[in-house]
Amino acid sequence: MLIFIQNVPRTYAWGSRDALPEVLATEPTGEPQAELWLGDHEVDPAQVAGSMAEPLTLIDLIERNPEVYGVDGGHLPFLLKVLGIGAPLSLQVHPRKSQAEEGFARENAAGIALDDLSRSYKDANHKPELLVALSHIEALSGWRELGDAANDAAAIARGSGTCGARGSQLLLSFAARVQSAARLGVDGKAGREALLDWLLPGDEIVVETVRALAEVVMSEVPLDLDGVRRDVLRKLVTTHPGDPGVLISLLMHVVTLNAGEALYLDAGVLHAYLGGVGVEIMASSDNVLRAGLTEKHIDVPEFRRILDLTTTNDPLFYGATPAPGLTTWQPPIPDFQLHRVRVDAEHDPLDAPGMHLARAVSLEAPYPLVMIATEGVLRVERIGVDLREVASVRKGHSLYISAGAAIEISGSGEAFVASVGCRSEIDISRVEGVS
Repeated sequence: MLIFIQNVPRTYAWGSRDALPEVLATEPTGEPQAELWLGDHEVDPAQVAGSMAEPLTLIDLIERNPEVYGVDGGHLPFLLKVLGIGAPLSLQVHPRKSQAEEGFARENAAGIALDDLSRSYKDANHKPELLVALSHIEALSGWRELGDAANDAAAIARGSGTCGARGSQLLLSFAARVQSAARLGVDGKAGREALLDWLLPGDEIVVETVRALAEVVMSEVPLDLDGVRRDVLRKLVTTHPGDPGVLISLLMHVVTLNAGEALYLDAGVLHAYLGGVGVEIMASSDNVLRAGLTEKHIDVPEFRRILDLTTTNDPLFYGATPAPGLTTWQPPIPDFQLHRVRVDAEHDPLDAPGMHLARAVSLEAPYPLVMIATEGVLRVERIGVDLREVASVRKGHSLYISAGAAIEISGSGEAFVASVGCRSEIDISRVEGVS
């Protein structure tokens, strides 16, 4: 069955007022629209379109006939989202499954209510996630070499004449601290531990250092600092003045994604999305451990317990192109994979081979699929079945496609299709970090 689904975007403060309406072809409401959820997560399940008299959610649909609409007789292991990022999100990490199970059980045993703001674990699942850009996206993702961070800290300190003797001394001291951390070990882990020991308590001297850095980067003084890095620091000190996360950001990669490029955030990888529009797929979970750039609950001991301190050499995650018009991202987990489909009924591959378009794209559907059209008008048809299944899907519309025969997508436009990962090819010990 090809079933139209819908949901109402979630209105978090970091959302954009116009980005999601543009993607979904809807009118802006004046509120910051942050995320559209397309899945059966209990916090915000999608609804079957047209079921207004008696609202029917994906949870209801799957539970009424799990063998037809579910995955192995149960709920979806993934959640598809569209993000409109108008302001920086918090610095955060997500747990491995074993860590989530342990943390969820511990907080349940302590009698902490699920809606308690001090709670760290909302469920017992892990939350690896993949973000594919629809527009230019900026993000912080993973640790860079400490030597590079020390060079940037020193450059800021050299330009600190604008923030007075006290501010200048604080920035010189911070630069020396990062330089010392860079000498603690070849892999950077011991140095990062030492810096987090100083940064995360958020003592007044850390707050003062952030304020001094803000004066320098917001001034017009020339700095031997990458322009994108300086712009990111300006954004962070404006949205989160005095927050230790500003200094932590100097230890991280600044990543810029163009449309079609992707980030994959495995368990323990520190990250923060800063701006842009993208499609995100994740394991069906709401577990977030925060470290800064937020007014929400921060559990420093638990955050540090699940944080991965390994250097990230290349934050980007690259997809495969198994067929013309199709890009597939398959992380090393069984929960999900994501397909980007780009078709044009009039396209001749010989005319523009670099456009990565096709006249039609076929996708297998051994498990249910969740699809959203992000451009144009697409025709979706089940292939080789006696009972004809066809749907016309316009920009901003979404489909829930039950397991069965393969589908063919044609027409002119773009869609993202979420599906279960290639489970038979995944080494589960790698997912859980088991040696």
